[in-house]
Amino acid sequence: MKDDRKQIRHRIHTRIRKRVSGTAERPRLAVHFSGKHTYAQVIDDEAGRTLAAAGTTEEAITGNGKAGANVASAQKVGKAVAERLLTKNVDKVIFDRGGFQYHGKVKALADAAREGGLKF
Repeated sequence: MKDDRKQIRHRIHTRIRKRVSGTAERPRLAVHFSGKHTYAQVIDDEAGRTLAAAGTTEEAITGNGKAGANVASAQKVGKAVAERLLTKNVDKVIFDRGGFQYHGKVKALADAAREGGLKF
């Protein structure tokens, strides 16, 4: 049976997660996109806790209350997660694209996080 796009992305993500792991000094910046929203969280995999998170479900990020899974909202989420992480004195992360291609929304979020002060 032919795999659909979601199954293929999940298989790629599982393969990536075998190699990518976050630590306290260099946590993992994981991104996820649904049909309506954009999410990013910074995870310390050794301790099993989230250091910072941002998403378009938050009123502070979307502003007008309208969420989106587009490039503009991905940039806002990238800047927000960078600001929140820098308040915790962490500026180096490992980028986990979550099986998504490094293009469009993923690239916009990563570039905005870099502009916000994160290094990866």
